[in-house]
This record gives sequence, structure tokens and C-alpha cells, in this order.
Amino acid sequence: MAGHRAATGRPGSTSGGLTHLTVVDHAALRDLALDIARAVGPEIGRRAGRVDVSSTKSTASDLVTEVDRWSEDQIVSRILDARPGDSILGEEGTGVEGTSNIRWVVDPIDGTTDFVYGHPGFSISIGVEVDNEPVAGVVLDPLLDDEFAAAVGYGTTRNGQPVRVSGTTDLAAALVATGFSYDPDRRGRQAEVLVGLLPQIRDIRRMGGAATDLASVSCGRVDAYFERGLNPWDCAAGTVLVSEAGGRVTDLDGRPSTGEMMVAAPAAIHGPLLDLLQTVGADRV
Repeated sequence: MAGHRAATGRPGSTSGGLTHLTVVDHAALRDLALDIARAVGPEIGRRAGRVDVSSTKSTASDLVTEVDRWSEDQIVSRILDARPGDSILGEEGTGVEGTSNIRWVVDPIDGTTDFVYGHPGFSISIGVEVDNEPVAGVVLDPLLDDEFAAAVGYGTTRNGQPVRVSGTTDLAAALVATGFSYDPDRRGRQAEVLVGLLPQIRDIRRMGGAATDLASVSCGRVDAYFERGLNPWDCAAGTVLVSEAGGRVTDLDGRPSTGEMMVAAPAAIHGPLLDLLQTVGADRV
């Protein structure tokens, strides 16, 4: 995958190493991302639960399959065919340095453990940034045939229908999703956080990858989500889904999240959830 590199002299490049500023409709980027996810999704859904783990990454529980690599290769090839001047960052090693101000951030299978077991919760996640700002995102669940898409200024849809975050206004009635680290020591500390959190909310859900959790917030399938230690490909698409569905996505201090700590929720419970997470020590895991 690391072999994908931007060629010099592509259409739209400029002399002297200057970046070409491409002006494009956010909805067009969203639609392209959705078309690409739809093209790759059926094969991923077909092979769910029928693959062997080919390697691990950070720990023995951080799985990689050949399908992850195949999916990323397919997605990257289709992006480059359609938009050869754009940059691409992929979880499985893709690093394309383009000539435009647009970057695609790809997780070919977010939630590989679920994929290996054939368990719902994995997805294809494709986010798009313009000048380092997220502007479009697609999260597609190939097992359940569930499609989420968003573009800044155009709202969020689920299977083509507009969706909004939940109307929950009471944190005590909130269903909150979260994820856990691959590091055993950090997992233990995260469990301690849940001990303090659970009595203050309706319940906790651990459903799958971050992209699926953020998509679930965007349509009100859960009320909120938090997690520490995310990478750009985990949340690039989901951040746009939640924001365009009327939710807030920040770090624990209420600033734009870089992924080190992410909290996504409707505005009415976002502040109270930040306060609660700080109280129970979520900032220390």
C-alpha cells in the first residue's frame, strides 16, 4: 500500500512546488466517496467471518486481514482514478502526497475484529478534508447494508433519508457508546472509568469501530459517544456525520478534537457529559 505515491506533473499541479487549490462542491466529494464505498462493500460483506487474521499491529488484539489491505487498495485506486491530484491517508499504509488542497482519509475496514468474527459493527469509512478541515464523510456497513453520508452544508443521511442526533436533554437518560484501547493496561483504566460513569447514565454500549459509533450518534441510535486514542482514519468521516446531524464533536476541553480524546453528543448533553467524563477521570486513561 505504501507504494501509492503521487506522480509529478499531474493535471492541476503548479511549478515551484506550490499546491494547486481545488474548488469543489462538498456534495460531489461525498457522492464520490459513497460510490467508492458501494463498489467495495459487497465483497467485504461476503467475506465477513470467513477470513484468517494475516497479522497484528500494536498488540495481539489489533488485527489485520488481507481483506483490509485489498479494500484499501481498491478504494485508493478508485480515488486516484477520479481525482489524481488529491492526497490520501489510509490506515493500512497508504500515503499519497497530492497537488491539490484535498485529502482523503480512509479506513478500509473499521472494526476488523468484528469483521473477522462476522459480527455487526465494522464499516468502510471514507472522510474528505479541504485545507485540513473535514467537509464530507461516508460510513458504510456492508453486513447490514447501512449507508451514512454527509457533506458540510448538506446535512447527514442514512440510506438516503435525512437524520438528526437524538433529542435527549437529560444525561441520566443517555445511552452512551465507547471503545477500548488495544493496550491491556489502558483497558484496565478504561474499565475503572466505566465504574464511575455507569451510575450517572442510562447505559453503555460497545458496538464496534469508532466510525460505526459516530454514525450511530448521527442518527440517534445512541445518544453519545466518547473514546480516547483515535487515529485520523477512525473518525474523519464520522465527525462530519455527527456535526451535520446537529451534534457537537470536541475533546474534553470543548475544543475541536484531534482524536486523542473525542466526545460526540447532542448539544443539550454535550457539556454535562464533558463534566462527567472529567469527574470520573476519562482524561487520565
